[in-house]
Amino acid sequence: MPEVKVALVTTMPRPEINTDHDMPLLLTALNTDEVTASSVEWDDRDVDWSQYSLVLIRSTWDYTWRSGEFLEWVDRCSRVTTLLNPPPVVHWSSDKYYLARLAEAGVPAVPTQYLTPDMTSSVAALPTTAEYVIKPAVGAGARYAARYKADDQDTAVRHIRHMHDEGLTAMVQPYMSRVEVSGERALVFFDGSFLHAVRKKAVLASDVPFHHRKVAHPGLEPWEPTSSELEVAESALSVVPDPGQLFYARVDLVDDEAGRPTVMELELIEPNLFLSVQPSSVAAVTRAISEKALQVHRSRAQRVAEHI
Repeated sequence: MPEVKVALVTTMPRPEINTDHDMPLLLTALNTDEVTASSVEWDDRDVDWSQYSLVLIRSTWDYTWRSGEFLEWVDRCSRVTTLLNPPPVVHWSSDKYYLARLAEAGVPAVPTQYLTPDMTSSVAALPTTAEYVIKPAVGAGARYAARYKADDQDTAVRHIRHMHDEGLTAMVQPYMSRVEVSGERALVFFDGSFLHAVRKKAVLASDVPFHHRKVAHPGLEPWEPTSSELEVAESALSVVPDPGQLFYARVDLVDDEAGRPTVMELELIEPNLFLSVQPSSVAAVTRAISEKALQVHRSRAQRVAEHI
């Protein structure tokens, strides 16, 4: 059988880009007699994506400040090969307006107000009695995210104006204070099944300016999710367009004031899988990727043969 090639898609290394700790584990485990895997930068214009049976988005962690260019690449790449997650999922989850969609569907999600650049005033949206968080609707890794007290209004407004000047929609959310007690839990799903979970400490500290770089995943540790956490995560994923097409997913949960798990974010484009924290999952992930690549390769070969 001809070589079956898999592209694990990343981005050009830069100081502001976090290290992809999953990548070396996947590359080592995926390169077998049947499958050849390589790390490929999504914005490398010289790449012929059609040579790959499977293109798997892994660590395109600059897409949030290049979203238009990235989504154009998603559509272009998917026209010549199999891209996972597929374009409808990527487009839907690239803007955190999906939190409103989850809430409309009855899924517990962090309450969110969206302030678009065309809004003339943002002051009315800011809480006056409790801590809150401001972050971009298109963002990742706590970039442009900050936590504010009720009397930080002037600083918060400047933060919002900065994002608006860059064409970004700002999100205003209550600060979910129980994260300091129970942490944030990330439940990872792969190939249609729950894979593993991790827990991390709170990311946003008080009085850290929005433009300062944060540690995105502090204090990581393995986690055994509760039945209610799994239920909320699965209900959130059921809202995704064509959820049966999800190859991988991560659901990030925090507790509300009553201690109930609540969706903080869905990571459906380029989630860190935390394989270095849960190394026993490497075999299941690489097996699923290899099987998918072989399936796609055989299907493509059959279509070619039928047209000869």
